[in-house]
Amino acid sequence: MDWKSTEQASMERHAPNHSSSTSSSIPATENTVWADASPLLETVCEELRDGELIHGENFNLYAAMSALEIMDPKMDSGIINKYASVDEAIEDGLAPVPISLDKTVDVQCIIDIIDQLLACEATWHKGHSLAQTVFSCAYLLRPERTLSHALLDSYCKVIRATCKAVTSIVSDARTHEEEDLFTMAYGLPLNVEGDEKCLSLLNAVEENISRQLRACKALPSKRKPLEDIEPLQNNFDLEEGYCKALLCRLRFRKHFYHVLTCMRRPQGRGLELARKHIASCISELGSILNSAEFLMSNAYGTCEDGTEDRTTASGRQAIGFDANLNSRISAPTPPRSIKILSWKKAIEYFEKLLHHLDIICSYLLDPSLDVLLRFVAQFQKAQPDLVARVHLQLLLVQDGKLYGRYPILAVIIRAARLPEVIMRHDIQKNEYVVQLGQIVINMLKVLCTNAAWQRRKLGKILQDWRAIYVQLELAFRKEFGEGSSISNGENASAGILKHILIWVEEQTYWIAHRFLVLGFELELYSPSEYCMVYWYLYVVLIRLAEKTHLKMTVSDGSAKQKGKKRKDSPKDLAREARIPPAISFLQCQICLAEGLALLLAALRNELMVLQSPSPFNSEHERFIQHFELLQKACIPDLISYPSFKESTSHARLSSLVMYNYFKDAQKIAKEVKSSFLNDPDRLAELCILEQVAEHNSVALNVISRVGALDPSLKVSFKFIHHPCFATVVVKRS
Repeated sequence: MDWKSTEQASMERHAPNHSSSTSSSIPATENTVWADASPLLETVCEELRDGELIHGENFNLYAAMSALEIMDPKMDSGIINKYASVDEAIEDGLAPVPISLDKTVDVQCIIDIIDQLLACEATWHKGHSLAQTVFSCAYLLRPERTLSHALLDSYCKVIRATCKAVTSIVSDARTHEEEDLFTMAYGLPLNVEGDEKCLSLLNAVEENISRQLRACKALPSKRKPLEDIEPLQNNFDLEEGYCKALLCRLRFRKHFYHVLTCMRRPQGRGLELARKHIASCISELGSILNSAEFLMSNAYGTCEDGTEDRTTASGRQAIGFDANLNSRISAPTPPRSIKILSWKKAIEYFEKLLHHLDIICSYLLDPSLDVLLRFVAQFQKAQPDLVARVHLQLLLVQDGKLYGRYPILAVIIRAARLPEVIMRHDIQKNEYVVQLGQIVINMLKVLCTNAAWQRRKLGKILQDWRAIYVQLELAFRKEFGEGSSISNGENASAGILKHILIWVEEQTYWIAHRFLVLGFELELYSPSEYCMVYWYLYVVLIRLAEKTHLKMTVSDGSAKQKGKKRKDSPKDLAREARIPPAISFLQCQICLAEGLALLLAALRNELMVLQSPSPFNSEHERFIQHFELLQKACIPDLISYPSFKESTSHARLSSLVMYNYFKDAQKIAKEVKSSFLNDPDRLAELCILEQVAEHNSVALNVISRVGALDPSLKVSFKFIHHPCFATVVVKRS
């Protein structure tokens, strides 16, 4: 087939007459000719056989793979466009100003627009395109058109200012990992002149509506002096309801904007004020919810089907919205079909967001890295959304300092239990110490990302921590001689490096522990893999406890030398013999992890339970898949799949009953709880660990007594109480 000649003939047949009017929305010019390609495509379809491709000088396989599929709403951005441009939509009456000459209808429509914008904003926060959500409102796209309507104009200004503030903070944090489209504005009007005065305009409108509310609530005898106040709408009986509905929405928007600006103040100076605005926001959201009944009962026109999916309180479709208005500028990829969150779900989202922001604002900005890491880990358990996590990250790291107040080296020195006078030592100029500071900053940023992204990044930065440890150790040996060891502190520099090296190892195992725990939260492990995971977790926890105890011992030893005591008293010796509460807390988890690993191994060895060989990969391959990043960083040393098999192949239920690890965990939890009365989070976790240990101890006894004798006995592992340590459930089938 002569494809080129066919194409030329088709173009000549269907070339439009320039003298006549054309219905195309993109007119032909001197350099372009529009032709109907349908006959050509039909001819090609008839002559091409299965598997054949058209190949031309400017169209090959690569171009075909890069082409967009036409006539598919998900791929073809033009197929479902009702309007070619925003101006065409406005000319067609999409966004009239005023919306209605009837003031009551006008107010109802304004409230609907406000509610729809709230739903669009929540959808945007969830990771969708700004152009397809908030800026699907035509009133936001043409700021000059709303100037004559004070209420609508002030609200549009504060919405644009809020979007600009959120986009700015997410871009600065660079944690918009959920969706790259989140911060993309593409020429949307985010920087409109006059929007910086949004709060003053909103305050003026709010004050005017407040006066209208006071006027309608006043007694008839006192209403005469207020007759100069123009009512919000024409129906006096509805005046109070509409005034209240508008006021709570305007006040929420005002306080939310204040929350964003206060939390951006450097060094956490605006956190206390932000908490007050957060409380006001939550209160106004309650009022917004309460206004729904009034708005639905007085709704005009037709309402949306189904109360669960409606995007406004009244149930009506808001005027002035079209998700495809910005399809030509929304992104370099085709716009996706999205569903705007319902009005109620949007309010739930903002309540959750405000609660998480309040937790951030209530944090005391403790310079202790241990306290900070526990706070971040606890905060992440609530699964905060992107906007909350971004605010946390920018609070933690400002200008290369913790909270913008404490140099990272000072934080490391404090974490390593060194005296603050070390800050004046030349060790801070060591290039590897400087690199260590940057690695700590990177870790803090990673810990503020979502769970999946965080786990992936933590696995990769483990190699950085291992490398910096090796570099610091080599620098230590180079400076103080090949025969020197970390335990021999010959001078001040050696003592400092000794503490830092111990802390780096401890922190490396903390990251490894976090990496493994996140796998449970993300449900990455199958029941048949629990045995190897708990075994690896047990090994990591052992090393973490060792390094933490070593850090405490070395620190206490240094402090003891400075005290110049001649003789240790019996009380001091007894105090030293006691295990620190932090170590006991880890020991409780060690017993649980070891108990679960050996119980799973014994069940597999004796009762053939939880054996599910995969046709795609072996147990060895799954071991590598789960722990490859830890193995690359040699965490821990000399740990491999053969060592796992050797440790678990001889596990038996009888030996487990004789040495019940779960009873040990339960005992430790009971004894150490009194040491954490001032730490409610760890106290609560200890109570949960004690509960898991107690349940598992009972289950172990039941399994050991009747497991082999009763084939109907089914054993399963459920995360009923703790997200990481499973509860053993024993049932008869």
